[in-house]
Amino acid sequence: MKGLDQALIRLNQTAQSPEEAITLSGQLLVDNGYVQKPYIDSMLARNQDVSVYMGNFIAIPHGTEAGKQYIQKTGISIVQYPQGIDFSTDSSVEKLVTIVFGIAGLNGEHLQLLSAIALFCSNIKNVEKLSNAQSPTEIINLLKEVE
Repeated sequence: MKGLDQALIRLNQTAQSPEEAITLSGQLLVDNGYVQKPYIDSMLARNQDVSVYMGNFIAIPHGTEAGKQYIQKTGISIVQYPQGIDFSTDSSVEKLVTIVFGIAGLNGEHLQLLSAIALFCSNIKNVEKLSNAQSPTEIINLLKEVE
């Protein structure tokens, strides 16, 4: 998978809410020159419109159509939450997330990233490996094979 960078990976994080988790995934993209700061707001807006929870313990926040103007280059942040974050808006249903993939894509490149991640994470064993990874290198090695 292209665009993987150790500087965009955080392990053993905690967050009190989906918004906090989405903000961290976006901030990693900002801090490393992939997007401008307003892109984080478009990631949060996307989650308000349509949940970025994808099932199998993953969430894939990305910006809205209007947020594309803030993307400088294609990249992906990966944040591991071993304790999990509930992305549900309904208290009777739990939508636990242990891995958040923050995506920014120029010229539709994010669509390839989205499909590659979805395919890899459709196997729950792969998600478990990401959730249990002990280093950014381990995460990159797991995802390197994905195309």
